[in-house]
Amino acid sequence: MAYPYQLGFQDATSPVMEELLHFHDHTLMIVFLISTLVLYLISLMLSTKLTHTNTMDAQEIETIWTVLPAIILIMIALPSLRILYMMDEMNNPLLTVKTMGHQWYWSYEYTDYEELNFDSYMIPTTELKPGELRLLEVDNRLILPMETPIRMLISSEDVLHSWAVPSLGLKTDAIPGRLNQTTLMSLRPGLFYGQCSEICGSNHSFMPIVLEMVPLKSFESWSSSML
Repeated sequence: MAYPYQLGFQDATSPVMEELLHFHDHTLMIVFLISTLVLYLISLMLSTKLTHTNTMDAQEIETIWTVLPAIILIMIALPSLRILYMMDEMNNPLLTVKTMGHQWYWSYEYTDYEELNFDSYMIPTTELKPGELRLLEVDNRLILPMETPIRMLISSEDVLHSWAVPSLGLKTDAIPGRLNQTTLMSLRPGLFYGQCSEICGSNHSFMPIVLEMVPLKSFESWSSSML
């Protein structure tokens, strides 16, 4: 999860988020190199009064600054397309969970089980226990098995919402009358926090998301106790 004064991303806990972090570093390095080159050329032009006629009118230089940006764009586009296809791919999910956004809470339904559904509300600040996080804790966490491909079906009952968990690389819009689909898989157990990421009304900032990833046996025990 995030910590105070954090500048970078949260630690990745899914294969997709790991790829996104690598792509971010890859793109950032390209931007840094381009910015350094441009600043160097600008400083060079401002610090000299000489004019080179071959620089002002040269077919070779025009070819270079046309071909080079095209190569750079390809270097950015290819890994980007790979991650897009990875995010859309469904590898035989073993569990399906339907998520509905409401003003201002989330409801979850495990469609593979009969009558296993619940609402998830934020715990008010006055009711928090020592060590719990303000504006991030909920009364019913979404319990899911780790190292298991899970399909999330996301929609809304009223207005636009967005179901987002940064450490898993997830952000899917919840749209009334439309069912969006995404997949998630956590590589390790733990608590992972998210929030609604679409302005949805006066209490938009009070509808957090808490995923508790547990081993498969623990999930089976929990689901049996809920039925």
